[in-house]
Amino acid sequence: MAESGGLRARLVQEAIEMVAAGGGEPSLRDLAKRLGVSPMASYRHFPNKAALMEAVTEAGFCRLHARLEEADASGDDDERLLAQGIAYVTFAIDHSSLFRLMFSGHPAEAGDGSARGAAYGVLQRRIAQSLAEAGPHAALACWALVHGLAVLHLDAGMVFDRERVAATLEVFLRRSAERSRRSQEGPCGPDAAPAGAGGP
Repeated sequence: MAESGGLRARLVQEAIEMVAAGGGEPSLRDLAKRLGVSPMASYRHFPNKAALMEAVTEAGFCRLHARLEEADASGDDDERLLAQGIAYVTFAIDHSSLFRLMFSGHPAEAGDGSARGAAYGVLQRRIAQSLAEAGPHAALACWALVHGLAVLHLDAGMVFDRERVAATLEVFLRRSAERSRRSQEGPCGPDAAPAGAGGP
């Protein structure tokens, strides 16, 4: 039984390596041949190619999740959010073929039980702790920003190194902080007299 479970992991890992090498989405027969097993052995774990690619995608999000958790474990709140953004874009650049595959399927929400949702949940948790007053869409806005930077780097020929990613995220954080401060101060500013207070 352990050997059978090991074959499933080997199939997924081999598929990831083939995708990373630019070989496209491998078939189960191709994988079986590369691993020296019978095609029927691979079909015991994955009924079809779509099931295999879903497992590859899930494995990719597990890796992204681990990268984001690692980034979230250092520095203060703002530094952790910056580190997550840099980690996200760096992951996309380092694993471009896998990254594209990961986002070719269905979107996910935090808490849906998938590795996709877990990865998004790391960002959502940090936003809730660092920018609690920024509103319910702050995590989505931040995700859209870093994902957009990654896609611009991969597909539009724009170079986003760590410094440029950090500078772009700092603009987002600064604007979010300003918006939060204005919402806390109210329409008349921090020195406005309380409602009903008399004049001098």
